[in-house]
Amino acid sequence: QVQLVESGGGSVQSGGSLRLSCAASRYTIRGACMGWFRQAPGKEREGVAYTTRYAITTYADSVKGRFSISQDNAKNTMYLQMNSLKPEDTAMYYCAAVRGVWYPCPKTSSDYAYWGQGVQVAVSS
Repeated sequence: QVQLVESGGGSVQSGGSLRLSCAASRYTIRGACMGWFRQAPGKEREGVAYTTRYAITTYADSVKGRFSISQDNAKNTMYLQMNSLKPEDTAMYYCAAVRGVWYPCPKTSSDYAYWGQGVQVAVSS
């Protein structure tokens, strides 16, 4: 079955950087709708960044200018570069992918069929 495996989480101080990776197996990320979501304790899961089948990227306002989503098709891996991290970025981060072909790509977590196990990101002030 499809597997998405995240890595790269950790603890950093405010202003620091982390890069998350999402390695896909039995799923081709090229041209697919994929995204990064996060969920902080007591809060709903929210979309952070998305990449579409035409490699168009979109971001939540809260991370725009600080986070960057990208993918390496040869490695079948998606990334989330997170710079200028803030304490409010502390959350469990998940990568997700849709089943089938979507246009436009969805922004709602319930429309994503495949999920990684999540990685913890903790930002201290």
